[in-house]
Amino acid sequence: MNRRDLLKAALAIPFLPAVLPRMLAPARAGGMPFAAFPSRVRPGDAAWPSAASWEALKRDVGGRLLKLESPFARCAVTPTHAACSEALAHLKNPYYLGDQPALTQTSGWVDAWISQPSAYAVAAESAADVVAAVNFAREHHVRLVVKGGGHSYQGTSDAPDSLLVWTRHMNDVTLHDAFVGHGCAGRQVPQPAVTVGAGAMWIDAYDAVTTHGGRYVQGGGCTTVGVAGLVQSGGFGSFSKNYGSAAAGLLEAEIVTADGEVRIANACTNPDLFWGIKGGGGGSLGVVTRLTLRTRELPETFGVVSGAIKASSDTAYRELIVRAIAFYHSALFNPCWGEQMVFRSDNTLRISMLFQGLEQKQAEQTWAPFLDWVRARKEYTFASEAKILSLPARHFWDAGFLQKYAPAAVVADDRQGAPRNHVLWAGDQGQVGQFLHGYKSAWMPASLLRKDRQAALADAVFASTRQWEMAFHFNKGLAGAPAGEIAAARDTATNPAVLDAFALAIIAGEGPPAFPGMPGPGPDLTVAREAARGIGKAMDALLKVAPQAGSYVSESDYFERDWQAAFWGANYPRLAAIKRKYDPASVFFVHHGVGSEAWSADGFTRLANR
Repeated sequence: MNRRDLLKAALAIPFLPAVLPRMLAPARAGGMPFAAFPSRVRPGDAAWPSAASWEALKRDVGGRLLKLESPFARCAVTPTHAACSEALAHLKNPYYLGDQPALTQTSGWVDAWISQPSAYAVAAESAADVVAAVNFAREHHVRLVVKGGGHSYQGTSDAPDSLLVWTRHMNDVTLHDAFVGHGCAGRQVPQPAVTVGAGAMWIDAYDAVTTHGGRYVQGGGCTTVGVAGLVQSGGFGSFSKNYGSAAAGLLEAEIVTADGEVRIANACTNPDLFWGIKGGGGGSLGVVTRLTLRTRELPETFGVVSGAIKASSDTAYRELIVRAIAFYHSALFNPCWGEQMVFRSDNTLRISMLFQGLEQKQAEQTWAPFLDWVRARKEYTFASEAKILSLPARHFWDAGFLQKYAPAAVVADDRQGAPRNHVLWAGDQGQVGQFLHGYKSAWMPASLLRKDRQAALADAVFASTRQWEMAFHFNKGLAGAPAGEIAAARDTATNPAVLDAFALAIIAGEGPPAFPGMPGPGPDLTVAREAARGIGKAMDALLKVAPQAGSYVSESDYFERDWQAAFWGANYPRLAAIKRKYDPASVFFVHHGVGSEAWSADGFTRLANR
């Protein structure tokens, strides 16, 4: 029996003493007996809420109840309809997609899900709006969905026949010089922090904290990702090798739980719920309405190293892989360096690394031995010349500075009246609206960097590239980070495998946007399925050297069978207990979220004996 089999057997044990009494006892206020909670209703069912009920909800939320329709729904009937034309014009603008409650940042995943709007949405502006939506969903047995940034690859940001809690407008950002959590007076030292609403994107936080405040907050690399969703999933950014995970930086959260109560969660108040929010996955334990995160001193510089090296043969490529792994271990496996090396199937190594706290000359000296080795050998050419650039860290997310000095690096929200700070990295635009063919990730243990294991790792990487390209995201593994950051991350629900991982390996593929209703033939499913097979084979080849590697919940396989073990490892039983305590009737459901094993794949039907 392997480690995952043992873990799955252990998972069942904590459920038994807790579930049996709850089958006969009432749930928390406003709920139903745990096992008696019925399947959820759909439009057309006799129990679907009446028009009068929806109208009452609309009054409760100040008129902010929206009946949803995709802007692409008009395309088939009237291709020149304003809504259709606008949607097609802004198809690659993530800010536009995020501003549409009926759309998501990913348009679907082959044989898994497609982006379909909820039946209704509460455009929440306060915790009171969220309370009204949660109470309505619980009382009427309506499927509930939560969306802030809408970046879920798993399709958890939307669901047909559901009620959406849309937090986009809850986007205030407030800086604190000396924050102390609720109930923590005398127990916590005041510290600099930032409070953000659940609908804020990371560009909103970075603009306030770094560009204007001169400090740093650990967040995500993609500027349009929602703050709340990233923190609840764990959260890694370009500089996580030095600053740890976003979840580990959470000081306090306000959350609406399944009973409609607004709760504060921090180390002193509801500490179990607080721990679960930190990496336990969004949308399973409640609706987070605001978060407070610690801020840090900002280094003088951030910087980038980019380039692409082409090998002339398979033999030369394998040697390049060996050299790149050894170089990473000897020179880059430390808190200064993050981001990616991409090993492509055409025998090309693409470098896209970021650094913090180093001057440009220091970065150049670090890379000189590796680049000199490449240049000295005729079997290698630079498909893209290596470039090293540093800039003042305060300007790293400064839209005005970037548009002036590095205009090719960013793309602006092109809509009239858009906030001037709303830009995204040009390298992220390919993800906008993507239709996924496959997505797999694995935390790679640092033991593979030992000199006696590097050859086996290089062989596995090379074998993987014969099927599909693969990438090491070094900033998404915390091995090599400062001890304090590893300790903070250990006190989160994220799979402990991240603590000893030198990188998160990602193998993925996608096609162009394919929202239902768009003009054109739609996605090529034959191509998509063939790509999915290649991605699977590539990960299988890589995992021969890390057969029990965990996976990152936000960047993972929709079809992962052992998801409890893969996403949370030994932390899952504790998360399941927290779910039972705060949501005994499973008001909240997301695909492969905590407690979802009790429901059908679409979240509408409770499974027997669960």
